[in-house]
Amino acid sequence: MSPPRVIIVAKRSAYRRYVEEEGDPHARRLVRRGAPAVRNWLSAHDEHLRTVDAVSEALDKLGARAIMLRGSHAAFDPGDAALVVAVGGDGTLLAASHNVSRVPLLGVNSAPRFSVGFFCAARRSNIVKMLRGALDGSLQSMRLERMSVAVNGRVRSRRVLNEALFCHASPAATSRYLLTHQGRREEQRSSGFWVGPAAGSTAAQRSAGGRVLPLRSRRLQLVVREPYAPFGRRYRLLRVLIEPDEAVVAESMMTESCLFLDGPYQRINVELGDVTTVSLSDEPLTVLGLSGRRASG
Repeated sequence: MSPPRVIIVAKRSAYRRYVEEEGDPHARRLVRRGAPAVRNWLSAHDEHLRTVDAVSEALDKLGARAIMLRGSHAAFDPGDAALVVAVGGDGTLLAASHNVSRVPLLGVNSAPRFSVGFFCAARRSNIVKMLRGALDGSLQSMRLERMSVAVNGRVRSRRVLNEALFCHASPAATSRYLLTHQGRREEQRSSGFWVGPAAGSTAAQRSAGGRVLPLRSRRLQLVVREPYAPFGRRYRLLRVLIEPDEAVVAESMMTESCLFLDGPYQRINVELGDVTTVSLSDEPLTVLGLSGRRASG
């Protein structure tokens, strides 16, 4: 029997990118001075490297054939892999998840003192146990719904796990669009809107006034940011729950607007009159080791 194939996606720390790889002189000066903006860079980098080494050693001990990818946004085909391991924080897991369809994903928080790892069940302290459970199928798994985003009928992603942001290309400009849901059509002005599945409802959507959805919910949620309703108008579609068989549609009334999918790195330019359609994806993601927090309620 051949050893299981495991893909490791390890983030590049800020220290590695700006100091070691790019040799940014300004960043180097700030690090030498111990400036507050970069005070934790070296400590977080060292802790991250220790965790990456621990993951590699554990997989070798467990008899797995590991392939290491450096950089959260590395593109890869999981193909015949038994497991994908994201080593970093939630951002690393999100980036890796866009390459994953049916293969389970295990998140490892590589530097818990410095990064958020809500979806990262593993740490350096429990890595052998977690990887063993992931490979033998005994580790608890959770299916997280994802979102599909299409522009003018063309699907741009079926693997949005956290959220999409629709807004003007300039953050200082007003976003104008026509929003349609359940037959209601409304022209809005705002700073844009967030829309996403349950997994993303604790972050930007919550900050904008949305609800925290149970992790296993199949609903999507749309929340408008900073609505501007002149002349006493009242918007009806400020916070919208989208059922699994529904969609929400936005038609751009801007010459320069954008969609950002799961953070700033996946940007789609949207032109005047373009129609964006958001709905539940048919490609959920299996994440390992989650405890069931927010699983119901």
